[in-house]
Amino acid sequence: MADDVLAESPLPPQDDTPLVLGVRSSLTGRRWLWRDPEITRDAGVTARMGMAIMQQAGVPEIVGRMLAMRGIAPDGVTDFLTPTLRALMPNPACLTDMDRAAQRLAQAITTGETVGVFGDYDVDGACSAALLTHFLRQMGCRVITHVPDRMSEGYGPNTPALEAMIADGAGLIVCVDCGTAASDVLSPLSARADIIVLDHHKVQGDLPRIVATVNPNRPDCASRLNGSCAAAVTFMSVVATAGILRRQGWFENRPAPQLMDYLDLVALASVCDVMPLTGLNRAFVTQGMKIMARRQRTGLNALMEVAGVTDPLSAFTCGFALGPRINAGGRIAESGLGLELLLCEDALEARRLAERLDAVNRRRQTVETDILDIAMDMAARQREEGHAVLLLCGRDWHPGVVGIVAGRVKEKFNRPVLVGAMLEDGTVKGSARSVPGIDLGTAIIAARQAGHLTSGGGHAMAAGFGLRADDIPALHEFLNERLSTAAALPDAVDLSIEGIVGVAAASVELASDIGRLAPFGAGNDEPLLALPRVRVVRADRIGREGNTLRLLIEGEGGGPRLKALLFRAGDNPMTPVLEDRNAAPLHLAGWLRAESWNGRTTASFFIRDAAFAN
Repeated sequence: MADDVLAESPLPPQDDTPLVLGVRSSLTGRRWLWRDPEITRDAGVTARMGMAIMQQAGVPEIVGRMLAMRGIAPDGVTDFLTPTLRALMPNPACLTDMDRAAQRLAQAITTGETVGVFGDYDVDGACSAALLTHFLRQMGCRVITHVPDRMSEGYGPNTPALEAMIADGAGLIVCVDCGTAASDVLSPLSARADIIVLDHHKVQGDLPRIVATVNPNRPDCASRLNGSCAAAVTFMSVVATAGILRRQGWFENRPAPQLMDYLDLVALASVCDVMPLTGLNRAFVTQGMKIMARRQRTGLNALMEVAGVTDPLSAFTCGFALGPRINAGGRIAESGLGLELLLCEDALEARRLAERLDAVNRRRQTVETDILDIAMDMAARQREEGHAVLLLCGRDWHPGVVGIVAGRVKEKFNRPVLVGAMLEDGTVKGSARSVPGIDLGTAIIAARQAGHLTSGGGHAMAAGFGLRADDIPALHEFLNERLSTAAALPDAVDLSIEGIVGVAAASVELASDIGRLAPFGAGNDEPLLALPRVRVVRADRIGREGNTLRLLIEGEGGGPRLKALLFRAGDNPMTPVLEDRNAAPLHLAGWLRAESWNGRTTASFFIRDAAFAN
């Protein structure tokens, strides 16, 4: 029962690192810490706060405790558990330059202009471009779209592509998910066409001299929406534009657009661009999932079918099934495939495009694997040498997968990571990923300003960069010094545990209660639970190439049994221990989820880590 949760939990030790179940070094080398040491240092405090939320908000006690750990007050529970745009979305005018952008977009619609939409080649860029293009076409505009080729054009607006749009009749060009740092390209063209930027990347230097730059990360923007992706900014621009048109009477004899129908794109982009799933973003993703579940967007529906996605949909579906396939075209094939799919309204053509993206994604996985092994060895050597930042470059590495490789290396070594592909012209093009608390995007911009990079920018957690190969040592030294605090991080990421649950208490009811905190993702991690002193009753290899381990587990004293799963079991240090029927009792850390199949709902435990029980 849910009431048994945390009942077996002793108070954490009274020191600066209160451990869960005493786990200082798990089988993967991790410490198990409480999510909020100050709260959990006294289990009674957590219980009282959870009880207060339970009584005032009418939620189960376990949900109340987890909400308390997330800092949610009783009066904020409704907005967290059932977020709505009505309650959480501000007036789009709070974004600097929004009024100017919306007025110019409305003008383009009422005068029937041709509009150019220039997007980025990732999921956020494709979703932003698809959203704006669909809206403008629905309003009667002719729209020209362009997504730059990663290899030949690089990231962001470029003069030849924009000049081609102008030559094709575009009097207005909108750059989505890019453009903030492209003053050198956009400003000279502003005399030949009006230009709007809808973006969210960090500002580098002067803003472009154009009609409007709508970006919540502008220093002079007081919207407090700096955690929004470009698709969210684009959606708010569409809302503001539709509002102007409505006040002008544009819809008196025309059908008004169903703006909520665009939220599936905003949800997909928010998850795949790793935006914090708090506040307004929770509303976007929660409501967007409902729209996505209707499967009314032809291209997205075809991709779900090809990817084998079934209901219920989740942030996990977006991040691991849909996002990688949309990204694949921009990584190693045709950059515009993702946008083409999202705009496609013919079922047969959408199926063809989805299958192409699926095939490209499989090829991307092969390319990634070939690079990853080499990168891991290089990273291990650099960590042993004491580098705060891991900077990995190689010849014949595909620039389209270096970001994925950087993310995998970061997960393993818990360090900021830059991975670059060395090109034939003596330059390096790469991507970077960071760890919580280390602002890599600002460091990349500083490196560019210091002359160590020819290009670079991004977010705190992710960035892109370019440099001359000869400058690699100087860049590494600069970043090691700039981000020196990363050298003191543990070699593996600590796990933040939210509760200790006996196997007998890991029920469908408990799993369903925890599921009320979804959507899970950045800023709202799925709660990790610890199962104490577990024995493995049965272990089987399942799935393609036997890379998934399916277990049947029970408490040390017997009792009810629970299904558990370990993915990527092939090279996992936990696998041989979990398969050993004679192993000593284990503590397991992971996620408890309710799964439905053929009308039956059961609880399953998805293993994240394991440690020998003392």
